[in-house]
Amino acid sequence: MAASYLTMKTISAIEVQKKDPNRVNIYLDGEFAFGLSRIVAAWLKTGQRLEDGKIAQLQNDDARERAYQQAMLYLSYRARSEAEIRQNLRKHEYTDEVIEEILERLRQVKLANDDDFARMWVENRSTFRPRSRRLLAMELRQKGLSDEAAQSALTGVNEEELAYEAARKRAGRFKDLEWPEFRKKLSEFLARRGFPYDVTASTVSRIWNENYPEQSQILDDEEPI
Repeated sequence: MAASYLTMKTISAIEVQKKDPNRVNIYLDGEFAFGLSRIVAAWLKTGQRLEDGKIAQLQNDDARERAYQQAMLYLSYRARSEAEIRQNLRKHEYTDEVIEEILERLRQVKLANDDDFARMWVENRSTFRPRSRRLLAMELRQKGLSDEAAQSALTGVNEEELAYEAARKRAGRFKDLEWPEFRKKLSEFLARRGFPYDVTASTVSRIWNENYPEQSQILDDEEPI
């Protein structure tokens, strides 16, 4: 029976990379072999012998660490849905297996949670850029959220109040306009925010009457917006 032998290589040098001090270059038998995250390479030392299987494991561990750091960088700008994180990691050419492992790791530390993301997205939009339930649901779907997660986040959203907040913030731009032009401009703005006609019409009238009670002239027989 033929004897089998493991291929072994010796670490001849470990050097910190000049462009990235968080990574090191590994030299095997006097030649550059590959780069590793310092976290992955923490237990390595010069003169240590590595078999092929261990080398492959180190490189796989490094891919996972790099993917995790990429995800953390991506999340540093704002919260993301799982679909956005997955898409970003695919763009950086990580395998689906690595991506799913990273997502699970992020879930465990509460950095990936589509339900929380959806609620936060709706709250942020409602506070700073109010828009209709329809547009909010569309945005959440574009972020890769399921219909269930989107509808859960939209539970309790008051579309009339969202329209009012959006219109109140915008109305100052039209303060010098007469009613017909005021109604046209503000109605168009609310329509772009996705609000339906009935909500738009009542909101525009409400804003006008609040700002110009002495000029209140909203008549039932006026032309539709």
